[in-house]
Amino acid sequence: MRRVSIFGATGSIGQNTIDLLESAQAEYDVVALTGGRNIAQLAKDARALNADVAVTAFPDLLEDLRAALAGSGVEATAGPEALVEAASRPADWAMSAIVGAAGLKPGLAALEQGATLALANKESLVCAGALVLETAEKNGGRLLPVDSEHSAVFQALIGEKLDAVERVIITASGGAFRDWPLEKLQDATLAQASRHPNWDMGQRITIDSASMFNKALELIETKEFFGISPEMIEVIVHPESLIHAMVGFNDGALMAHVGPPDMRHAIGFALNWPERCALPVERLDFAKIAQMTFRAPEEARYPALRLGRDVMKRGGLSGAVFNGAKERALDAFLAGRIGFVDMASVVEDVLTRFEAEPGCIDTEMALETVMQTDHLARVWADAAMEKRAG
Repeated sequence: MRRVSIFGATGSIGQNTIDLLESAQAEYDVVALTGGRNIAQLAKDARALNADVAVTAFPDLLEDLRAALAGSGVEATAGPEALVEAASRPADWAMSAIVGAAGLKPGLAALEQGATLALANKESLVCAGALVLETAEKNGGRLLPVDSEHSAVFQALIGEKLDAVERVIITASGGAFRDWPLEKLQDATLAQASRHPNWDMGQRITIDSASMFNKALELIETKEFFGISPEMIEVIVHPESLIHAMVGFNDGALMAHVGPPDMRHAIGFALNWPERCALPVERLDFAKIAQMTFRAPEEARYPALRLGRDVMKRGGLSGAVFNGAKERALDAFLAGRIGFVDMASVVEDVLTRFEAEPGCIDTEMALETVMQTDHLARVWADAAMEKRAG
């Protein structure tokens, strides 16, 4: 039996992973499940999968979790340190699906045990790509991509030489506002930004899709994961979300990964790798699809893409600055303190301040400095928003 853990078990990626595990439960020994405030779901899944430990990120919910798990034999723990401790328990395969920079420490802890880390937490490579890759190599761990775009690139590159690649094209749905008049974006509401036209995802990632901050993160992740030059990475808006990525080679050929908008495909590929196994996902009927459309992303609609390209050029800790500021701006939008279009302006203000700060650009990348930079970016984002409000 393979020992598996899921970090972020109650989110959409975690729930899809659990769906696959439950279909072949006899093959897996579940070590750890972690979640946030959805204690009922976390306890239900921990019981169903007979996990060794269930962890909530919030210490104030520990007693609720213990009560929900009473009599099950599943250990209950809580808090950031408990998340890292759970990730340090030996496992063969772990899903990294905690949203945001909070997923970095558990992911590193799993890699330090030599686990295969299925990476849905794109922020880990954005904030600390070199550190994550170094940790995997040093400890015999392996990274497998779970973002649908990066899984698609990974699959298209199987059997190919990287020096034959000319371009990588990652697709974007365009999000909730892809067809809105530009002048209406400043009035976009939280409810409107939270409705994705194609995918069923959590609220934060759905809003990131509407602003295309998620795609900016994926640009950076593509560079870090595959070691591809920034100028070789393209973004195309593909509203149908059926082609997830394309890889272009030096003979002019394009290898496209086509599949339904169902995260179980990328998760299942990572779960079964290096084998390709049957999955309970839709089979496409191209006669019914009839057509697929593509268009270039408008910079005025999606300024996050320009900022993401700036971060790729700067390198170093600028990814941690970008993500920290983005998360803080998103928090403010969720709380109604800033508008939808203000998020990109706040992130740009913070990146500009970081670049001008003496000594910041060349700071050595280590876990401590990444976390310090993340904290600093959030403080600067708060200051930028206060200045705007004043």
